[in-house]
Amino acid sequence: MTENIKWWQKAVVYQVYPRSFQDANGDGIGDLKGVEQHLDYIAKLGADVIWLNPVYTSPDEDNGYDISDYEDINAKFGNMADFDRLLQKAHDKHIKILMDLVVNHTSNQHQWFIESRKSKDNPKRDFYIWRDPVAGHEPNNWGSFFSGPAWQYDDATGQYYLHLFAEGQPDLNWVNPEVRQAVFDMMNFWVDKGIDGFRMDVISLISKPDGLPDGQVPTGGVYGNADKAVANGPHVHDYLKEMRDKVLNRADMMTVGEASGVDIQNAIQYANQDTSELNMVFQFEHMGLDNNPNPALGKWYDQKVSLTALKENLSKWQNKLAGKAWNSLYWDNHDQPRAVSRYGNDTPAYRVISAKMVATLLHFMQGTPYIYQGEEIGMTNAYNLKREDFDDIEIKNAFKYLIDKDNLLDEETMLRYVHAKGRDNARTPMQWNNSDNAGFTTGQPWLKLNDNYQTINVADALADPKSVFYYYQKLIQLRHDLPIMTTGKYQLLDPEDNDVYAYRRIGQGEQLLVINNFTDQVLTRNYSVPDDARLLIGNYDDDEGQTLRPYEAKVYQF
Repeated sequence: MTENIKWWQKAVVYQVYPRSFQDANGDGIGDLKGVEQHLDYIAKLGADVIWLNPVYTSPDEDNGYDISDYEDINAKFGNMADFDRLLQKAHDKHIKILMDLVVNHTSNQHQWFIESRKSKDNPKRDFYIWRDPVAGHEPNNWGSFFSGPAWQYDDATGQYYLHLFAEGQPDLNWVNPEVRQAVFDMMNFWVDKGIDGFRMDVISLISKPDGLPDGQVPTGGVYGNADKAVANGPHVHDYLKEMRDKVLNRADMMTVGEASGVDIQNAIQYANQDTSELNMVFQFEHMGLDNNPNPALGKWYDQKVSLTALKENLSKWQNKLAGKAWNSLYWDNHDQPRAVSRYGNDTPAYRVISAKMVATLLHFMQGTPYIYQGEEIGMTNAYNLKREDFDDIEIKNAFKYLIDKDNLLDEETMLRYVHAKGRDNARTPMQWNNSDNAGFTTGQPWLKLNDNYQTINVADALADPKSVFYYYQKLIQLRHDLPIMTTGKYQLLDPEDNDVYAYRRIGQGEQLLVINNFTDQVLTRNYSVPDDARLLIGNYDDDEGQTLRPYEAKVYQF
């Protein structure tokens, strides 16, 4: 089986959120030259691929996920010459570049939409989803992912356009073959530049259901659930097969689809090993396990996930995709809170040890691991940000609708929930050192820094051989060196244990035993470790056998 392994199955991806990574020109916003400055850092970590969040021209209503020109670079980040140089220098260091593809929607300032909204008979009208009012209001009851309705009335033509996200992000009409061809032509522009693949934003939403039926309104909610109504629509697999034929087969590309609402059967279609569509998907089931029990409040909550529920879910994806499709492995990204804060313990006493534990659990599973910038030094959620500090449109809309308009929460509770789950937790600037603005910029940072940068930063991590950074470095090296991490069968141990997550990886003539204590307690567990077993990696300096210290992680090879 080892001979058939594709390069992206052994790869480790490092996600760069450019506006928060490094500012090279002092305007307070990270840029492409800033990414270039730290290629050696990413190479030292050992990552094979950089996933670059959108750097295209955009009015930045949703931080670049509202694109007004797909074939030009946002001036805040530099220009196309800067991009070309970054791509070349990354390739010189054997690092591949994965571009973010955002084609469920564009910006309302994209030329296509500017034309589309001019008149009902404009040639670009059918590039987007326009509908007449129904009984004087929206065409259906769908809610936006960013709170509020998913429809915007346009006075010029007396119709509504669909925006599953912000008002400034109108959804493209993929039923129109001209739309699909325009998207494929744009993708080929980047393929011809020599990029190495695409991360596809909300790709499971591009095919809307016939007739756009109402969604189910959650108890206590106001709007219908658009995600359940739209995800994995009737033609999404046809569209991706067409994309494969017209774009993706032209080069040895890596593709990962962000697949909201995906289940096992759909994932096997999206990421089938016959590579007829994509290489892998990001699924979100484990991200929703700590959602609010009140469905009207969605993700906004601050309680820790049940470990038994997490085991059940991750194990399902490990076992049911095995031999059929490929997993993406991730804890956090630009849309999720910090991993150590969510799954570990970010207090000073346990931050380093639990960050290593959380990493161990994920990196020994089958799939391609993704590391979000700062995760490798144990960056935490930003508890110092207040309502007036937040930049994220999702957070702003949550305050606007859930508190100010619908009175579902009080402001103090909402702030607590945002400190636990808000997207700006991951978007605070990268903490390079303990100097002013954490070495991110000489100007005024676009988003307030996490105030713990003086004790959590790259410079300190690189100076400490026991830091989280060097632990991640070792995990990456092990994945490169040990085929069993890529090909071994996964077997969960003790599914009802709500304190320890242990599993085996079983290969040809060898096994790995992965043990993770999710508590701050000293525990005892007997997993029958053979006498000839070797401690492959652990987050303590020694091994006390059946005794598991707080947040202890260790992996045996035998």
